[in-house]
Parts: sequence; C-alpha cells; structure tokens
Amino acid sequence: MAIDITKCVGCGDCVVACQTENNVPIGYSRDWIMEFVEGDFPNLNLHFETQRCNHCEDTPCVRTCPTGASHVIEGGIVKVTHNECIGCGACIEACPYDARYFHPDGYVDKCTFCDHRLEDGLDPACVSVCPTECMHFGDLDDPGSEVSKLLKERENYSIIPEAGTKPQIFYLK
Repeated sequence: MAIDITKCVGCGDCVVACQTENNVPIGYSRDWIMEFVEGDFPNLNLHFETQRCNHCEDTPCVRTCPTGASHVIEGGIVKVTHNECIGCGACIEACPYDARYFHPDGYVDKCTFCDHRLEDGLDPACVSVCPTECMHFGDLDDPGSEVSKLLKERENYSIIPEAGTKPQIFYLK
C-alpha cells in the first residue's frame, strides 16, 4: 500500500469504512489517523498518516504466536485465525506499530487489507472510500502495478524502519 501524505486530509473515512466493512466493535479500530506538525513557528507544516498493520515481510507477530493463529497468507497479508488465537497477547507486544488489539470476544484482531474484498477483485474498504484518493493498493512484486510505479517515481518512507520488519506500507511525500 502506498499513501500520499500530500493528499490525505485526515477525514477518517478510511477508519469508518474499515469499522463498517469488518464489523469492528465500537471503541476499537484496525486503522487510525495520526497528525504531525513539523517545523518552527511560524513556518509549520501539517500532514496526516493513515496507519494500520504494515503487513511486514519480517513478522515478529507471527514468530511470537505460540499457536500459529498469526500467519502470513499468499500475497503477504498477515492474518489472525480467530478460533486458533488464545488471546495471550504475545503478538501485540511484538508489533512495533501497535496495530493489534484484543477483540472483546477474546482474540486478537487487526487489519487484513480486507482480504475478503481482494478475493472479489475489489480494493480494501479504506482505499475504496478515500475522497482524496490518497491511498493506493497493489502488488509490490509487479513492476507494472500502480503502487510499484508510484514508489519508483516518488520519494517515500515507511514508519519505524529501524525495527527491521520490512513494512509494506509506504508513505509518499
């Protein structure tokens, strides 16, 4: 996923779409908006980042899961099989992005890039509702995909790269 921080206005439509699409309980979320102010007054710059699980290549959450409930499916999406999760919280502690939460039904939950929508050829709910079209989803292994092209054309960064997880969400400057 590539997210253009020059277009994001922090509206939160992505958060509401995710909660609705995935029946996320009120008071919980799989994604969220962060606001950043940089510079010195009066020369300040504001930007927003919509954040979620980074679907890392090197997954500490998967390695620490004692039951195998946390796993990676084809395409690199990190998932949790709810009925195999014992709610121990090891994956929550291992995630440097704070992208997991305890679901009130006793398991750990997180962003899945709406993999059920992907199976139908649709974008994740967050991408499909973004009014500024700042979010782009696609196959990073396909050099012809929109996401791959954007990452080649635009300066970008990932969050907490020093964690060594090789996150797969990139922010376009």
